[in-house]
Amino acid sequence: MAQKAEGLMYRNHPLRRIDKMIYYGSMADSHIILMQVKETKKDKDLEVATKVSVELQRTAPDLKSRDRVVKRSEKSSLYDAMDISAIWLERALAGK
Repeated sequence: MAQKAEGLMYRNHPLRRIDKMIYYGSMADSHIILMQVKETKKDKDLEVATKVSVELQRTAPDLKSRDRVVKRSEKSSLYDAMDISAIWLERALAGK
């Protein structure tokens, strides 16, 4: 019987948010995505991200923080950031 994962999942990977940082993926895997909301704007009663930094990082504990970053990009919305994050993570975990 499969265990139910706790928390939010997106395309079979965990998604965690801490303030303006969003972690996508599992630290048990070889890679993880770090998204950071840099700018927002107010749209009625809702804060909408207008600038999001995306990084594909290795999770090896012996690497220095600057050596962990594999790819880096900046997107104009959270939707675009999630879209590229899912592609990068799947490719990295598949070894491509």
